[in-house]
Amino acid sequence: MLRRFCTALFAISFIAFMAPALAAPVDYFQVEGVTYDEAVPAFEDRAGYEIGERPVRFGDMVSYLREIADNSDRISVETIGYSHERRPILTFTVTSPDNHANLEAIRETHLQRLEGEAAPDAAPMVLWINFGVHGAETSSMDAAIPLLYHFAAGQGTDLEAQLNDAVMIFTVVFNPDGHARRIDHVETFWSYAENTDLNDAAHNMWIEARTNHYWFDLNRQWLLLTQPESQAWIKHWHKWKPMVSADYHEMGSSSPYYFHPGEELRRNPLIPERARELTKGIGERHAAFLDSEARLYWTEQGFDNFYIGKGSTYPQINGSLGILFEAGAARGGAVQTERGLVETADNVRTQFRTALTTIQGALDLRAEITAYQRDFFAENARQAASNGQAGWVFTAKGDPERAARFVRLLRMHDIEVRALSAEITIDQVTYSSNDSFYVPMAQTNNRMIRGIFERFTEFDENIFYDVSGWTLPLAYDLEYAPVTARQIRSAASGAMADGAFQPAPVPDRAPYGYVFDWSHSFAPRALNRVLAADLMARATMEETVVRTTTGTVELGRGAIFVPLARQEASRGDIHAIMTTIAAEDGVPVFAATSGLTPVSGRDLGSNRTFRALKAPRVVLAYDGGLSRYDVGEVWWTLDYRQRMPVTLVEKDRLGSLDWEEYSHLVLVGGRGEQEPVLDEGLTEAVLSWVESGGTLVATRDAALWTQSAIEARAAALAAEAAGTPLEAAAEEPDEDETVETERLDFADMGLRDAEHVIGGAIFAADLDTSHPLGFGFADRDLPVHRNVSFTLTRPDGNPYAVPVEYADDPLLTGYASERRQEEIAGTPSVIAERMGAGAIILMADNPVFRGTYPGTEKLLMNAIFFSGLIDAPRGDYGESGAAH
Repeated sequence: MLRRFCTALFAISFIAFMAPALAAPVDYFQVEGVTYDEAVPAFEDRAGYEIGERPVRFGDMVSYLREIADNSDRISVETIGYSHERRPILTFTVTSPDNHANLEAIRETHLQRLEGEAAPDAAPMVLWINFGVHGAETSSMDAAIPLLYHFAAGQGTDLEAQLNDAVMIFTVVFNPDGHARRIDHVETFWSYAENTDLNDAAHNMWIEARTNHYWFDLNRQWLLLTQPESQAWIKHWHKWKPMVSADYHEMGSSSPYYFHPGEELRRNPLIPERARELTKGIGERHAAFLDSEARLYWTEQGFDNFYIGKGSTYPQINGSLGILFEAGAARGGAVQTERGLVETADNVRTQFRTALTTIQGALDLRAEITAYQRDFFAENARQAASNGQAGWVFTAKGDPERAARFVRLLRMHDIEVRALSAEITIDQVTYSSNDSFYVPMAQTNNRMIRGIFERFTEFDENIFYDVSGWTLPLAYDLEYAPVTARQIRSAASGAMADGAFQPAPVPDRAPYGYVFDWSHSFAPRALNRVLAADLMARATMEETVVRTTTGTVELGRGAIFVPLARQEASRGDIHAIMTTIAAEDGVPVFAATSGLTPVSGRDLGSNRTFRALKAPRVVLAYDGGLSRYDVGEVWWTLDYRQRMPVTLVEKDRLGSLDWEEYSHLVLVGGRGEQEPVLDEGLTEAVLSWVESGGTLVATRDAALWTQSAIEARAAALAAEAAGTPLEAAAEEPDEDETVETERLDFADMGLRDAEHVIGGAIFAADLDTSHPLGFGFADRDLPVHRNVSFTLTRPDGNPYAVPVEYADDPLLTGYASERRQEEIAGTPSVIAERMGAGAIILMADNPVFRGTYPGTEKLLMNAIFFSGLIDAPRGDYGESGAAH
């Protein structure tokens, strides 16, 4: 105890002189009635500071936790993956020494128990706790420290029983890059004097630190799995298939403590009601602890269980209980709020103690939870056998990588996928055995399959915490269909598919040049390799046929031709680049033998058919009101997926650029429909740059603003040319047209406010595949993600300016009110026009939403590589659309 006393005394003295925030020694976190082994070091003994004194650095935490794990026979540690910035993601398995000696046998028995093949008490319970998915949320990471210390050092009958009766898996931390960013921010603005003002810079890093390296919200990644962090943890989660999964977060500082089960009516229909009942039962243990300290808390409000890609909902559709915890954030360390002073150490202690009540609550309900999980998987089997549907088939015509990517996603969700063993036709669509796949419904995670493939458009309530539609085959723009046992019988015996990347064959050495099609997902990456090497490349505006060393090859619009003539690089160097494209991008490259093609007027030397391309130099603006999420998704697509350099520039610094050095500017949404994206001077500079040859790509509300800015500029120029002032005053409304506001009950405000909000749904659109933005697509049907309610206006005088238009009956899956559907039907989804020597491309939606729409991803890539191919019409077009 003397060491503890001295440590605490030193810490208190140090805090008084150095640190503004309340620090807490280990004693603050110790549980009443539990004896702690003093041989196990406290965190402050190793780090030199206490929790709450300063931000806990990721390296300090990892070093300390590894040490106590390495010296404990109750804890083992494993590195399950790495972040983009190469920080480790760790899992700590906590259980008794005897259980550790038989851990693999326990895991296998537990999995057998799920399917009723082992007795309910044949293995300990398997419990899982997520720490630190959002980097800005301090206590959601730091709570892992007292929890692991508790199980390493704690002594007592109750604790020993927990270790014997459970295998506990703690993941620390989900988002190390975001936490490192938060810590650097707080340290940058740290001050000696205590400042608990929420407006202080040290407390304001929410979005910047919340996300991972590419600014992705990792708590939306459980379903989508595009990021390495989520891919690491989902593999380990399915390895164990835990019975309870706890997910720790922070929220607005003024909010009291929250824990699940969440909103009663906002539950995904694939999740049984029994899951909510059991979660509520565990919640009684949290309430008892919080009541014992007279703490404010709330539950069954605000947070839902609908979108299956969150950390507390994904477990529920996979047979586990998912429990969300939210503490009001202390931000940089301590902040003053309407509910008093909120401090990091206090939040960490609360999160730690509710982790303990989660563990004990699960053990108290062991029989009920075990029976629930067994019944969940048994019901999955019954559903699979009773609904007459054997499974789903899918294909991505012309793009094997897009189909393989979807297969990889399904396999990460522990879903079995098979290649078709024979060709079948469903609803007049042929699914070939060469490029099509089958997902049988008779699997233990049948509900997960349904959640991925089925469409939902009817809902009990219209309020959603996240997106309402996520049917992933639509996001991937796949051909897919349900199949009966009879339909699939002849084709169901194909080999198991894993979606492994498939390199293309090494191309022959070409006597004339090289060609590759644009339909492949990585064709833009391949083209960028060519242009980055200063090779001349041309894109075809029409479908054609090329003679190659392997025979004639049919090429679609957008196919790339790299001639040997007039290149500065040697033929050997060019062939080496083509070999790299085939090996690393998987794009088949063909060696052309002649410029003469079998198709009249479409020879390789035709300037009308094959147009020259230039290497793009892309500026991606960020901050200044632009959505970090949207920016990150574009950045990740260009940099990570396509390996293209992109220059990120703060929006407020755009005016300092030498615009002659750049070809494209991408502006994403985020400001809101009424807010200007750029100021007046910068707007004029950017539009003048476009007229000189640049391309502006604007998405979501930035597209709406761009359209308005162009119209205002045109009106001002027209007024100036006419010598008349531009009238800005709006006409007075006609008194006869005044609409009286309906009187409504205050209690209905929440539902009414959300009635016409589109939180995230998938809409049907018609794509002009002859337009440069439509190059590489297999057909005109294009599902697009939409989470905005405004519509773009069809341009006057250019009937070719709308390459993508919403269908007349647009909603495919998710929620949109009838009014919104009618407003959106038939309006432009994408507008593309020449403006002087440059181009303006407006997208009502985000084509790379959460990095999970490879179907519309190609729209963005086409906008970057093919904007120079967009021609302006020369005819005078009347209302009929015919040129005069």
